[in-house]
Amino acid sequence: MTPTAQFNRAICVQRGYLTKDVKTLDDVLEYLESWPQERRGLAYETLYKACREAAAGRFPVSAVAENFRRFLKKADMLAETQPIRAFTN
Repeated sequence: MTPTAQFNRAICVQRGYLTKDVKTLDDVLEYLESWPQERRGLAYETLYKACREAAAGRFPVSAVAENFRRFLKKADMLAETQPIRAFTN
């Protein structure tokens, strides 16, 4: 498994009024690397280690996605999205 492993569905991160879709393991690692040093704690370290293990094929990518959602929710940065209905005439 490589760091570019895709998630089943995108995770939407909210920062202020902006949102960003995180779709791959690589995206999570990039996000974590930009996380402020002073806010890094046990949850951060655990998630970062899980990402590295998933990149090496020793941890399920789906579990990383779920843990990333929990990490964002705890930080109040998980944007809850609703499916968009198809436009019909």
